[in-house]
Amino acid sequence: QVQLVESGGGLVQTGGSLRLSCAASGSIFDISTMGWYRQAPGNGRDLVAITRSGTPTYANSVKGRFTISTDNAKNTMYLEMNSLKPEDTGLYYCYAVLRALGSSEYGIYWGQGTQVTVSS
Repeated sequence: QVQLVESGGGLVQTGGSLRLSCAASGSIFDISTMGWYRQAPGNGRDLVAITRSGTPTYANSVKGRFTISTDNAKNTMYLEMNSLKPEDTGLYYCYAVLRALGSSEYGIYWGQGTQVTVSS
């Protein structure tokens, strides 16, 4: 059973920083892609940042402020968020494309989400 667990969300003032973590656990053979999506109230789930083979891609709205990184030995991904704005508020979901042990295919997995609230 593969599981993604996020942590690190919270309440922060405008201009502040937070660091999110996502730990993938279970019988994992390979992870090809990991990323973060966020969902603001009343909106759909939008891409924030993804990393594939060490190459990051960012939404335009977070470029220069957010940094995505991974610790492959720990199957853990991080999102360093700086200069936070109220519009960054939302439920942040961890996302992974991975192949479980015993499986021949890659599948998409999601975490349960962690709330980030930026006050003005």
